[in-house]
Amino acid sequence: MGKTKRYWLLKTEPSEWSWSDQEANGGISKWDGVKNKQAQKNLKSMTLGDHCFFYHSGTKARCVVGVVEVSREWYTDDDEGGDGAVDVKAIGEMRKFVDLKEMKKDKGIKDFVLFRQPRLSVVPVEENVWEKICQLGNGFGGDGLEDGGSSDD
Repeated sequence: MGKTKRYWLLKTEPSEWSWSDQEANGGISKWDGVKNKQAQKNLKSMTLGDHCFFYHSGTKARCVVGVVEVSREWYTDDDEGGDGAVDVKAIGEMRKFVDLKEMKKDKGIKDFVLFRQPRLSVVPVEENVWEKICQLGNGFGGDGLEDGGSSDD
C-alpha cells in the first residue's frame, strides 16, 4: 500500500536562507531552527517524497518561489543540541513567483492555513490549494510540464 503524498509550505526570510542559497547548496539543505511547537509537529509529520512550497517571507517579498521535496524525515542532531530538522531537496523554481496578495485574491483558496496562521513557519497545504498555487505560478521546473502552460511574461 502506497502512502499518499502530502504538501507543505516552508517559510524563510531570504536574508537568512533564500531559494538561491538552496540551489547553490547542491539543492539539499537541512531545514532546522523551527521553535514553534505546532510548526515542529508539522515538520515531524513530513514523510519522504512530500513536496513543499519554498516561500520567501519578510518585508520585501512574500511569495512562493520554488518547490522542494522531503529527502530525510525528522531527525535530531544530538551533537548540535538542536530541536530537530528535516532535509529537503530542490525540485525546481516556480515559473512565475506567486505573491501572497495574489493568493489571497483567489477565492478558491480562501481557507488556506497560511492566511489563518500567518506567523507559522511550516504549514500543511491541502491538495486543491497546492494545485491552485501551481496553476497561478504556471507550474515549476521539474514538474514534467515542459512549457509550463500559459505564460504571463
